[in-house]
Amino acid sequence: MKVAISSDHGGNNLRKEIMSLLDELKIDYTDFGPQTDDSVDYPDYAKPIADGVAKGDFDRGILICGTGIGMSIAANKVRGIRCALVHDVFSAEATRQHNDTNILAMGERVVGAGLARMVAKTWLETEFEGGRHERRVNKICSLDLARGE
Repeated sequence: MKVAISSDHGGNNLRKEIMSLLDELKIDYTDFGPQTDDSVDYPDYAKPIADGVAKGDFDRGILICGTGIGMSIAANKVRGIRCALVHDVFSAEATRQHNDTNILAMGERVVGAGLARMVAKTWLETEFEGGRHERRVNKICSLDLARGE
């Protein structure tokens, strides 16, 4: 598995914590920064991750900002992206099993480092169940086409 990870200034600390988890799990990842705590605009950091996942350059992406809301909204504007904002382990598992999400968003100001690590680990290790869920995911994907892009 190859993962792309990024944050804005409000998610820098948690991004580093999740990169440490990726190292422990021996998961290949690319860090898209930012490398300083200077204020940045989260859409500028969400787009390269979403584009990379949508193109297949990465299997999954992880985005972190203060709340995770802005990152998830920005990522979901890219065709083929199913980004879920998650702050609990149950939702992390369910969003992979049922929605085949390909980007995880979290908020550093919302979730602590320990829980964020558990959320990310669960999300990374959970597979899509397919079956009845595949029909629903296909309907979600068809909404991209309905936008006329």
